[in-house]
Amino acid sequence: MTDTHFLKLRVRDRISDEEEAALRGVLSDTIDMPAGYTFVHRGEELGYSTLLTQGLMARYKDLSDGQRQITHIHVPGDFADLHSFTLKHLDHAVMSLTPCRIVRAPHERLRVVTETMPHLTRVLWFSTTLDACIHREWEVSLGRRNALQRTAHLLCELQVRLGIVGLATAAGYALPITQTVLAECLGLTSVHVNRVLKELREAGLVEFRGGQVDIHDLPGLERVAEFDPAYLYLERRDR
Repeated sequence: MTDTHFLKLRVRDRISDEEEAALRGVLSDTIDMPAGYTFVHRGEELGYSTLLTQGLMARYKDLSDGQRQITHIHVPGDFADLHSFTLKHLDHAVMSLTPCRIVRAPHERLRVVTETMPHLTRVLWFSTTLDACIHREWEVSLGRRNALQRTAHLLCELQVRLGIVGLATAAGYALPITQTVLAECLGLTSVHVNRVLKELREAGLVEFRGGQVDIHDLPGLERVAEFDPAYLYLERRDR
């Protein structure tokens, strides 16, 4: 169930058998949850971090009028809130976008790892800094990319991140979310997203329908997005 996490780690670093065993030993309860469930609330005191093993999750913030901005989509293999280990509570909420399976990592067990395994600690620290890199790229999309570019960019990003854990190919991937959720990621209205998706489809680049992303021209989609995966730090290095 946790193999996706180690696939993600080993793309970027060398993880020894001892380190894998130690990290597996940190993990405890396995929990299934339905789609649309907020399982971490803003300001809630946390004693564990959450590793996603199946499904899609989102971090989000909402306003008093009910508007919601999704700030990150998590894919299998991601810790959704590893930074809560040091923060102890979050300034945002975390919810399931689809039916999900998670594994909890109690903070007292993570503390033992940080005190006894320096390399594994750096690898986990890298995971949180990688999240920050993705956040910055989303910020650029929201602030400077037009609607077509930001939609294409997100679809390219998910193709790479899901591909790392064996859930995407150059031809596409499952993305079982609604256009409304996609709009909340992109800072657009669902009507605008519908128009952009139609434009991308008619250009022969990509089609998003029925929870499936079918990529017809990946290089063309990347050109529209001006997509450079460097911010995902895909090279393997010793940290």
